[in-house]
Amino acid sequence: MREFEEVYSKYAKQVYGYLMTITEDFHLAEELTQETFYRAYKNLKSFKGNSQLSVWLCSIAKNCYFDYLRNKKKYNATELTETIPSDYSISEYFEQKDNLKHIHKSLHNLSEPYKEVFMLRHFSELSLKDIADIFSKSESWARVTYYRAKNQLKSMLENEEG
Repeated sequence: MREFEEVYSKYAKQVYGYLMTITEDFHLAEELTQETFYRAYKNLKSFKGNSQLSVWLCSIAKNCYFDYLRNKKKYNATELTETIPSDYSISEYFEQKDNLKHIHKSLHNLSEPYKEVFMLRHFSELSLKDIADIFSKSESWARVTYYRAKNQLKSMLENEEG
């Protein structure tokens, strides 16, 4: 059990970040993170070590999210009330929030797999090798896809500004 607590401490933030990028819901990402680690604990014996533990956990997280989508009508989550961080002024907070909202909106206009690869790399901070493992592709595929995603996102943001 102690070893699994160490796994949770090491990877919970990464799994939560990944889920946050695909769900865009703080509460849901938190719930799915807990479900991910519950499933990982139950199925720890099935982990063969063919990939990194973080890749395995993100795969479980993705499956948890897909299960959630299938059962969405049954799911009744409450809204998480956001608070303004104490080290920001209110105007800085809303300016940053508007910029992030704009970036996320543009990001969700990217087609797959560009959107997911960009989110895995940027928000979940996965390596290109880990991303390649998740998609069962080569590392060079992940590198090219991430590069194209960045360029498409940059172009979309520039077009919206202009």
